[in-house]
Amino acid sequence: MSVICLFSPLFHFFGVLRMDGKAVKTILLYIYICLCVYLLITCSRSVPEDAHVSQPELKVEDVYIAVKTTGRFHKTRLALLLETWISRTKYLFLISLSLSPGYNMVVTDCQSDHSQQALSCKMSAEYDGFMASNKRWFCHVDDDNYVNPEALLSLLSAFPQEGDIYVGKPSLDKPITAHELLEGNATREVQFWFATGGAGFCLSRRLAEKMAPWASGSQFMRTSAKIRLPDDCTVGFIVEKRLGISMVHCPLFHSHLENLLLIGQRSIPQQVTLSYGIFENKMNSIEVKGSFSKEDDPSRFVSRNIHS
Repeated sequence: MSVICLFSPLFHFFGVLRMDGKAVKTILLYIYICLCVYLLITCSRSVPEDAHVSQPELKVEDVYIAVKTTGRFHKTRLALLLETWISRTKYLFLISLSLSPGYNMVVTDCQSDHSQQALSCKMSAEYDGFMASNKRWFCHVDDDNYVNPEALLSLLSAFPQEGDIYVGKPSLDKPITAHELLEGNATREVQFWFATGGAGFCLSRRLAEKMAPWASGSQFMRTSAKIRLPDDCTVGFIVEKRLGISMVHCPLFHSHLENLLLIGQRSIPQQVTLSYGIFENKMNSIEVKGSFSKEDDPSRFVSRNIHS
């Protein structure tokens, strides 16, 4: 159709002009211009808008890694992290109740227990800290997690820069069921997936910004109180039920609530997070060959760090 429209004036030339040399040259010049315009339009339509726009390389300083801890674990769990993966990762933030000098410490006035209110209070501080930064990604982990920065960057780089991404690993094999409090003490049943905080999870900047009405400032704790569930469940509720965005299930995140011996040694470098703890009444950690015994390195974090 566009070709016919572009060349229709030629019929006028052939009909009313005598085919002298000047007229022929004029027609040929017009044909040449029309062809150039047509090819330009055709090519511009066939090339995707983002074909020549490369995504900026993601660096560890682009990720807000928040490690939730508390004062009573500074000399045990936190000390282990500082000795291992944190020593290779300068750009992270420790969320705690007391100060540990020399690091990006966000000191909160949250309770030190493991209650729903205390956990949500700390997650609120993590979220607000990220929103006040210029980071592209927010990632939460606990103080019993080992983070592989290279694997983390590889995972996050696979997602579109402007995507609404909530990625992590659920601890349940089906969506959790909650009862949301409504006005007049009424409730309604809601079901949604959530990424367990004990394995770690990540949110893209764009999605985190959309969460603000239910997560910014005191809103996060209010939202948590409405479903009467902890912080990680609240994040899933906001993303899936308030925003209608599905969680991305990723098996590369791990908590101490799973059998860590099932992780093959060759695949350990590709895992985003690892963990350790007591599982089924015995020590639960990855299997790593190294110069340290399980008695000297029960978490296997030191051995893993040496081989990274």
